[in-house]
Amino acid sequence: MTAATSLEPRTLGTLRYHVGGSGEPLLLLHGLGGSTGNWAELLPALVERFRVVAVDWPGHAGSGRLPQGAGTTDFAAAAAGVLEAERLEPALVAGHSFGGQVALRLAHGRPDLVGGLLLVSPAGIKTTTRGARALVVTAAVVRPGRFVAPFRDRYAASGWYRRALFRPWFVSDAGALTPSAAHALLDDVRVHTDTLTAGRAMLADDPRQDLDAITCPVVLVWGARDAQLPLEDAFEYARRLRAKLRLVADCGHLAIVERPHAVLDAIEELARSGSRSG
Repeated sequence: MTAATSLEPRTLGTLRYHVGGSGEPLLLLHGLGGSTGNWAELLPALVERFRVVAVDWPGHAGSGRLPQGAGTTDFAAAAAGVLEAERLEPALVAGHSFGGQVALRLAHGRPDLVGGLLLVSPAGIKTTTRGARALVVTAAVVRPGRFVAPFRDRYAASGWYRRALFRPWFVSDAGALTPSAAHALLDDVRVHTDTLTAGRAMLADDPRQDLDAITCPVVLVWGARDAQLPLEDAFEYARRLRAKLRLVADCGHLAIVERPHAVLDAIEELARSGSRSG
């Protein structure tokens, strides 16, 4: 995996994850259909500051599957197992989209493992609607990324390729994507074995009723032009979590690659908040 060459691959049972760097522990949880490669634009800076642990969700990027019917709490349990195996608790946890939704479940069920949450466009509110259900299930079954991924080596540097694949559903500014980011987003899509279980878990879970119980510091990052999750979700999460919300101008759903400096700055703020609260 190109994006994780600075990280050491490890396994816990059939779960694949990657570790690297030194310092305060930081757990990275990617979104539905993604992999550790989704963090490509952030990893070089993060390993200079943190002990980074990046999980490849079950059914994604070479990790084994969970049983059918698994929920977000099962995915959270997988992440908890990694933190315990690495003896890195409590850790800062950064989650994008589905990864943010699972991070909330992790913080709720195992608050002893989580020192702070960085949530980048977390799923869990509008993703419970009927329209979202049809779209997610269709994408998980068809897996369109596997058809375009073979061309990434040839075309990732081409603006038309990045625009065609990522705009407007994933990003607002395709020109802001580096060729390496576009390449990394497609790196592992052909080896996914089961994104449907994660998709159904995402659709079935609404974490809002449990948000009041989350007491660790929380910072939210949201693309102001996110075409997948509306700003209303951002405001509701911020209100319920009593969290700081950072809106990123001219940015879509993939802020972690579209505006990585904004996400990095938010992680640094979270680290400072955690130090003060400790």
